[in-house]
Amino acid sequence: MRTRPNHTGIPAAGTPSTVLVTGGAGFIGSHACVELLDHGYELIVVDDYSNSTPQVFARVERIAGRFVGAVYELDIRDRRALSAVFDRHSVDAVVHFAAHKAVGESTRMPIQYYDTNVGGTTALLSVMREHGVHQLVFSSSCSVYGDAGRGPLDETTPARPTNPYATSKWLCEQILADVCRRTPEFAVLCLRYFNPAGAHASGLLGEDPHGTPDNLMPYVAQVAVGRRDRLRVFGDDYATTDGTAIRDYLHVMDTVEAHRVALDHFIDGPGMRVFNLGVGRGSSVMDVVNAFSAACGRPIPYEVVGRRPGDVPELVADASAVARAWGWRPTRDLAAMCRDSWHFQQLNPHGYAGSARRPATKE
Repeated sequence: MRTRPNHTGIPAAGTPSTVLVTGGAGFIGSHACVELLDHGYELIVVDDYSNSTPQVFARVERIAGRFVGAVYELDIRDRRALSAVFDRHSVDAVVHFAAHKAVGESTRMPIQYYDTNVGGTTALLSVMREHGVHQLVFSSSCSVYGDAGRGPLDETTPARPTNPYATSKWLCEQILADVCRRTPEFAVLCLRYFNPAGAHASGLLGEDPHGTPDNLMPYVAQVAVGRRDRLRVFGDDYATTDGTAIRDYLHVMDTVEAHRVALDHFIDGPGMRVFNLGVGRGSSVMDVVNAFSAACGRPIPYEVVGRRPGDVPELVADASAVARAWGWRPTRDLAAMCRDSWHFQQLNPHGYAGSARRPATKE
């Protein structure tokens, strides 16, 4: 492990310098690659492109002004292929994004969610242990809290997952906690983030899911640009101010900044620590629709349909613990998320389609 200057320019002895990013081609993963490259990290990326595209890496490199490093197309459940990556590179720490992530989809295909999210995590842990890598930043979710009631939720709120996606994340957390208890050298920073949204300010990176978006912001953006006729609002009969579900939206660049800051805190010691990431303020579906309409300068057509299985009325973060521990706070608001998401959609009306395919492995 090398000494690496941190973002203040002060040498940060003992912090990771070479990071393996799983799911690095995805929405959050690709933005994390930019953030980490911007702060001097060397990257190795693995992704199976099941809900992403290798085309993002040319954009990541254009923004960062640096090569990503090595990129491998593989499923992290394939232990032999993953182990070969660790054999080839000296890895200091892992940032683990690779997972299926849609609440509604998880209720239709629960086995696939448990297989990929839980099975992928246990495969990764096994390979890390075999190669003496003991530092992991884990991408968890506010969905583990389930229907916990109104008001900001802190990390002591009991987990009540209501869908297979949330349960898969909660199971991963339990596995990681047990590994840390039984393997004293392991350090896991588990980040439960609320609803990442927005895009890189350049417009080169954003959220471009395969098929119909399951997340609100890219769905609204595709309606605004004309790719879809109207937004489907899943329920307007919740016990909220306007009847639509309330979530705590967090700019994707704030989200990945927190992951980068986490890497500087392995020095705090081994064991597992859990932190919420959010702004601490809820926005309803209609709040997002109205904010996006203001950003794009046109109304967003929508229709109200029935509630989705597994959805809950409200999820809002109490993220004061991470502010106290690391001094990290988000700085971007809902208007910025909508502005940046719209900028990406304008520049990429059909998403990343049409870019040249990048080779699966690059040195």
